[in-house]
Amino acid sequence: MSADLSDEIVGAMEAAIHPPEAQGTSLLRVVAETRTMVWNAVAIDNGRVFVAGPRWTGGRPPLARLNARGQTVAYPDESWNGWHEGLPGRGAFVNVNALHHDSKGHLWVIDSGTPVFGADPVSGGAKVVCIDLATDRVASVFPFASDIARAGSYVDDMRIHNDQAYLTDAGRPGIIVLDLTTGISRRVLDDHPATTAPADRPIVVAGDMLLAPDGTPLRVHSDPLELSPDGQWFYFGPLEGPWSKIETRFLNDPSLSTEELGACVMPWADLPPIGGAVMDAAGNLYFTDLADSSLKRRDADGTISTIVTDPNLHWVDAPFIDEFGAIWLPVPQLDRVALFHGGKSEIQWPVRLYHMQLPDSPYED
Repeated sequence: MSADLSDEIVGAMEAAIHPPEAQGTSLLRVVAETRTMVWNAVAIDNGRVFVAGPRWTGGRPPLARLNARGQTVAYPDESWNGWHEGLPGRGAFVNVNALHHDSKGHLWVIDSGTPVFGADPVSGGAKVVCIDLATDRVASVFPFASDIARAGSYVDDMRIHNDQAYLTDAGRPGIIVLDLTTGISRRVLDDHPATTAPADRPIVVAGDMLLAPDGTPLRVHSDPLELSPDGQWFYFGPLEGPWSKIETRFLNDPSLSTEELGACVMPWADLPPIGGAVMDAAGNLYFTDLADSSLKRRDADGTISTIVTDPNLHWVDAPFIDEFGAIWLPVPQLDRVALFHGGKSEIQWPVRLYHMQLPDSPYED
């Protein structure tokens, strides 16, 4: 085991470690596995591993911490993970879709508020929850009103610069700008071509086109997002691609008209359908290519290279880069959930969380 891993993470790895099943992937390590959750998000803080998964995948709990044996423990407590139909949406997780770890000791939980895939957010359910990692308590909750998280919305993921948060809406094409000081949120770039999934770019996963429950090709609107290391640029796009960019100063300016803001959007990268992405401090984007189960890197100069290809990496969702230059890869196999297969799950259990030291990292083994 690498010396850069904490005792808790090492314990989890020793409890669940398995050799890679494909040739040429010796750098991949299974950190943990589960038969009760479908992990599509991961965050690491001082050796603690946090995982989350959407309610509509059938997994429980929505948000958990892995203990030293690799087992899931509801986080921050059972109450926040105990929502069920009929309860208020604001005080518990309805549908956790993403996690964001900042540099100030906070874990941000993005709750779409939609207990069923394709359903409207329940009252008070669509929100951002900030957890203080020093106390393991909820520090603040930012609910979205019905004119922000609208009928058909699926609040997807978030990035933060200074006191501004930027979120994508994968259900109703658009971007949400949230002022973390005032709690005021705004919708921008609604139905803009840059936030709308194109009809001519189907999502193909390992050779199979992903279809919605109604049998039509699934379309996922504004979904992946990133901020440049200096916070100047916001990168975003539909899951199918391509990606666009806009300066954050324009997103932060409520005086701009819809037309004026839309004119500030520029093309950035023609990336394929991806499961998730993360940007490092040098501006290199690591993304998971759904078509060939690979992790790829787009360098700051636009050059794209393949880091690893492995059938075990079937729909890796949101990766996470830790302080030691290692990337964490949750593999939820979202295209295999029962929702997309007539009610019968095709997930190949267990669901796994992988760890890999990135090439050129100063901590590389």
